[in-house]
Amino acid sequence: MSQHSISQRRQFLTTAAAITAAPYLVSAKAFAQSDAPAPSDKITLGVIGIGPRCTYDLTAMLKLGDVQCVAIADVQQSRRDAGKKLVDDHYGNQDCKLYRDFRELLARDDIDAVIVATGDRWHAAASMLAAEAGKDVYSEKPCGITIGDCQKLADTFARTGRVFQAGTQRRSVPNFRRAVEMAHDGTLGSLQKLEATVYVPTLDNNWLPAQPTPDPAICDWNLWLGPARWRPYNEKYVQGRWRGYYDFDSGARLLDWGAHTLDLCQWANQADDTMPVTYQASENNITCTYANGVPLILDFLPDPFGDRGPRWITRLGTCPVRFTGSNGSVETGDSGEIVVSSEDLARNMTQDKQVRGLDVTAHARNFFDCVKDRSQTVCNPTVMRRSHIACHAAALAWMLGRKLTLDPATETFVNDDEANRLRHRPSREWS
Repeated sequence: MSQHSISQRRQFLTTAAAITAAPYLVSAKAFAQSDAPAPSDKITLGVIGIGPRCTYDLTAMLKLGDVQCVAIADVQQSRRDAGKKLVDDHYGNQDCKLYRDFRELLARDDIDAVIVATGDRWHAAASMLAAEAGKDVYSEKPCGITIGDCQKLADTFARTGRVFQAGTQRRSVPNFRRAVEMAHDGTLGSLQKLEATVYVPTLDNNWLPAQPTPDPAICDWNLWLGPARWRPYNEKYVQGRWRGYYDFDSGARLLDWGAHTLDLCQWANQADDTMPVTYQASENNITCTYANGVPLILDFLPDPFGDRGPRWITRLGTCPVRFTGSNGSVETGDSGEIVVSSEDLARNMTQDKQVRGLDVTAHARNFFDCVKDRSQTVCNPTVMRRSHIACHAAALAWMLGRKLTLDPATETFVNDDEANRLRHRPSREWS
């Protein structure tokens, strides 16, 4: 790693550290198992933040017969209106209620669960407020913008007893599940290496040029910023071009894919109750090593949506992962296809119908089933906590330009005060 690159990051980190009434539906309590449940048997759903990804998620959720979306909150009028049209068109009515401030939605006692799909800066805070209000939560990822957020989020759900599902839906997609099974059932032999793809990390602490702040009814800029540090309004932020800016993003963009791909490696290594111990960044990757000696390589993809070169099979699509054992390897991605390294492995492999990695249907079904029976989801708070913290630790190793050692028991860095300070960020008073 070049000294110039490290120097740039240190300059950035020094700067960052210095700023150290709708139609009433009865809330579901007991649920029938019929194909067409009565209104009182439906899980009533509220939406917090409805951009492109949430629209995709919600479209799948609306098809579930035991779920009814009743309310949407978003700081932008255009998104609120688009969300209402989606919901009302589906149900053939005008019943979906809109809110600018999601706290008004949370105050409704007829809502059982919410999907949190704001920008990264809001995921943890909104999810915790929802849990405190007695709601179960499906949160888009990354679920916490810092290590501290992930810790507080998991602790809040443990204390409140609410159901939580991290939106790392690839744990519910057949090809990824099958690849992990091959790591678990001995098909791959002794596990030797895990590989996950991530974006090339980036840090940006600049501000876009200031523009006149809009009327809060059109776009509530203060509420959009929420817990993030204040900066002047620019329309590009609210159009979705906030990614890459340190104040709004998670782990130098490492969690955009890493929240999925590192999480799958955690699962393959049967490490949901722990995480890698050491983290060492280079120009092309970050090597994370478990206590059992298995390395997890986070491979930077300069063009994640284009040609992958010789390292990865391009046709497998986005978010590819590879698990290698003493008997060979398996590689898979969002296309749904699975590729193994030998004919012997191919003969022993079965493959379900291909499902795109972005498909949230099965993951949402798992969440709502757990809302009913109060069981743990496949991406419960503990699963989220461990994989997200590992991603953040890797990002900090890249930012600081040195090897970091993490104690999985305490979730603190060993003999590194600077890294431990960066587990948290100051939160703005936004209300």
